Amino acid sequence: MHKMARLRSSLIALAALAAPLAGCDSMNGLPTTRGPGYAEVSNADPKAVEANIDSLDAVVANHPDDPEAYNTRGVALAKIGKYERATADFSQAIKLDPRHAAAYTNRALAERQMGANDAALTDFTHAIDANPNHAPAYLGRANLLRTQGRLDDALHDLDQAIRLNPENAQAFHARGLIAQRQGDDARAVKDFDNAIDRDPFSAAPYQARGQSQLALGKPDKAIEDFNAALNVNNKNAEAWALLGLAYEKKGDRRQASENYRRALSLNASEPVAKQGVGRTGGG
Repeated sequence: MHKMARLRSSLIALAALAAPLAGCDSMNGLPTTRGPGYAEVSNADPKAVEANIDSLDAVVANHPDDPEAYNTRGVALAKIGKYERATADFSQAIKLDPRHAAAYTNRALAERQMGANDAALTDFTHAIDANPNHAPAYLGRANLLRTQGRLDDALHDLDQAIRLNPENAQAFHARGLIAQRQGDDARAVKDFDNAIDRDPFSAAPYQARGQSQLALGKPDKAIEDFNAALNVNNKNAEAWALLGLAYEKKGDRRQASENYRRALSLNASEPVAKQGVGRTGGG
């Protein structure tokens, strides 16, 4: 069997290094929802991932000069939060292949997890220099630039990411968050529509779209979106609080109070709910 064919049989999907963003950065006077803005640890079974890492150790041992072996093991290590070891593998992949765009992108995402944002920005740029058509690098760099307030640069990267991969829900979601931050909720809704069309099982775009609907004075549509977000995750205290806010704006104080109290039962310090119960008499 060809060496690369053997490696491909061991590959792990990179999805864990491109987790969806959560929430918004600013909301036209509405409550703020802040997301991590970087890749999150996978919810994969750690034991299964560890077992797979054992097999990848053998792949690396058998193919010590193949950058893909290190890149693949690095992804598995990052999935379970072992970012320093993952970074070492990505670095070895880059040493073996200085134009390995995926390894640069993966190292940048791991660096973000470790708080090394300057290094991450450099690596995202190296990935794009190595392969100008590598969409994940544009998305990763845009998310970092967005958290730094460099919105025009972030938008440019997101436009590129969407051009290269028009089915990328995360890029549309991220672009919608920037539109919200800029106060253009109508444009934000369109981007969230596109994100939801491409990934209807992610809660964050529904919640973000609901916030834009509130900003646009459409509480009924907001209620639909917050309920959709809660259908994905009914333990989301913030979504319950925002649902309460939508009902309050609609004039239904009883329903608003119930949802505020539900939010507080999940998170006693949830700010929107704490303020809401004071207005609606639900405390």
